[in-house]
Formats: sequence, C-alpha cells, structure tokens
Amino acid sequence: MSGWQLPETFHSTSGGVRWGSLGDPGRDPVVLLHGTPFSSYIWRAVAHALARHFRVFVWDMPGYGQSDKSAGQDVSLAGQGRVFSELLAHWGLEEPLVVAHDFGGAVCLRAHLLHGARYRALALVDTVALGPWGSPFFWLAGRHSEVFQQLPPELHRALLRAYVGSASSAGLRPAVLERLVRPWLDESGQAAFYRQMDQADQRHTDEIQDRYGEIGVPVLVCWGEDDVWVPVARGRELATRIPGARLELIAGAGHLVQEDAPAELTATLLDFLRRPR
Repeated sequence: MSGWQLPETFHSTSGGVRWGSLGDPGRDPVVLLHGTPFSSYIWRAVAHALARHFRVFVWDMPGYGQSDKSAGQDVSLAGQGRVFSELLAHWGLEEPLVVAHDFGGAVCLRAHLLHGARYRALALVDTVALGPWGSPFFWLAGRHSEVFQQLPPELHRALLRAYVGSASSAGLRPAVLERLVRPWLDESGQAAFYRQMDQADQRHTDEIQDRYGEIGVPVLVCWGEDDVWVPVARGRELATRIPGARLELIAGAGHLVQEDAPAELTATLLDFLRRPR
C-alpha cells in the first residue's frame, strides 16, 4: 500500500481532484474524507478493509496529496464543501455512507447543511466541527504564511515532520511519516502547506455548528482518547449536539487514529456502516 495512487481526475471549481474507488461497483457506496495536512493516504488500510463489503470512494481535496496545488487556489473549508458537493454529483451518489476525519468533518457537514448533500449515514472521526480549533502553531503559520513559505527547505522539512508526528499518540513509523510529509516538500508543496493555513477561518464552522441539531441521519462520533490536536472533550460535545449520535472512544489512539489503532477503528466503522440505525 506504499504505492497508494488515485487514477482518476475530476475538474472541480478549485482545480483538478484526484480520486479512486475500491470494491464491487454494485455494493453500497462509502466515501472517505481526509483532513489537514493529510490526504486519502491515511485511509489506505481502512479503505481496503471496507472494500470487502462496500464500494469505497477516496479522494484528495484540492491543494492536498495528488490533487492540484496552485497559487490563488481556494482551499478554504467553504471551497472544499462546494467541491465535495460537485464530486458527489459527478459520481452520481445520492445518499452515500460518509466517513470523515479532521477538517473533512467540517467539509461534509457544510456540504450537507449548506449545499443539500444527502447521506445515508455519517461517521465523524476526530473531526474539526466545533470552535475554537487549531493549534497555536497552526494560527501563527496562517497569519504569517508568506514568511513560512520562504523557510529554507531543511527547516520546513524539520518543522513539518515534528508537526505531523504530533498527531500520533503511539508515534508514526518512519516510512509512514515520510509518506505523509512528501506532498509538502517541494516548492509548490511548501507553498500549498502554508496556503491552507492562511485560508483557515473558524467562521466556516461557527456558521454551521448551531445547526447540528438539524441532522437527521444516523451519526457515529468516533474519537481517539489521546488526541492532542482535537481533544476528546470536543467529541463528547459534538455527540451531544447531534440527535441520536453514538459516541465511540478508542483507547491509546491520538488524532491519527487510522495509524494508531487501525483494527479498532475499522471494526467500529464496519459495525456502524453495516447497521447505521
């Protein structure tokens, strides 16, 4: 799975989006959303496991992973929510099962509440959905993105490795860490890394978080108990805001629960997706 590739391209309003699918086309569709500063690569193990039972769609958001990265590109949460709605229409998916991680949660929630995207069920994994969010470094880099974009490559690489590594409670395997930071290391990647921080705006969650009570589909809120990026208290609060939401906590896992506890996460998702009600 180290050669994770997305063979298809969708031309969205924010640039080319790379995507792929796994599993039998006749099975129920599941769409996986990643967060920042990650890509669909974080879902590789879970995606292959789910593909035994579902047709699984994976994609890299504009500005991330294998998708287009360009100056002036809209990579905000608002822009990503619109792109997700466009992509669902392109795939012809009317009510898929949706699983979202990190700010992918805000993306699919915005698509649902503001753009009319419909889901059969929704699993939110360590998601950005309630303010305040973002680490001091995240907001510092966002306020001074032009300065950070000019960091010498070796300093940018060291900073990036430390930042991404802190998302894991158990510690990432070196090969996995290298794969996660790779898209951000060349000149265009370094600019894109700080661009997404520059465009981060908490109002994009503020304007929807009081509407979570409107969500009428089955919802699973799943959280790593050791998450230091988005603490488990956020998961508990989110579950109380969504009618009937089920809360599942995973011991020993940090923010990157896909890496820290892939078997436990997969089992939890399978149990929910097979019988969402």
